[in-house]
Amino acid sequence: MRKLLFQSLVQMPLTEPAPSADDRAFAEVGAALERAARRRLGRSLSIREVDAGSCNGCELEIHALNNAYYDLERFGLRFVASPRHADVLLVTGPVTKNMRMALERTYNATPNPKWVVTVGDCAHDGGCFAGSYAVVGGVGEVVPVDLHVPGCPPAPLEILRGLLALLERVASATP
Repeated sequence: MRKLLFQSLVQMPLTEPAPSADDRAFAEVGAALERAARRRLGRSLSIREVDAGSCNGCELEIHALNNAYYDLERFGLRFVASPRHADVLLVTGPVTKNMRMALERTYNATPNPKWVVTVGDCAHDGGCFAGSYAVVGGVGEVVPVDLHVPGCPPAPLEILRGLLALLERVASATP
């Protein structure tokens, strides 16, 4: 007990470093994404995350979007529990044989217009799991994919840039 008390008197307090340039870039991309979602949908963007069989590396980065540091909801974006409330399916991992039907059912339960965004290299083509007896392949082999965010795993800023690119692509394709 005395040792812990002495250490707490000698150690420096634990604090977060000052925001870096990436934090400003994150805020700018998030604000642009919020404007694009409101312009395209008239409301915020709702995202349903689907893990089709990943190693959870991409999920950790996606979950980081919701923590107090990144605070995705300040831009009006939100993760929803039901595909019936979603605009975007954010799919990670290679599609395993056990998750194929679940992914198809989630896709079919999502109302139109719906977009599928894959996150991570495994979701694109199976990544290091390609060729495994338990893997069907990339997400594109099961449901149509509108955009891919590369990386293993991609950083939260890259995921936001991917969602912004999706909404910009949709806006430019709409007359």
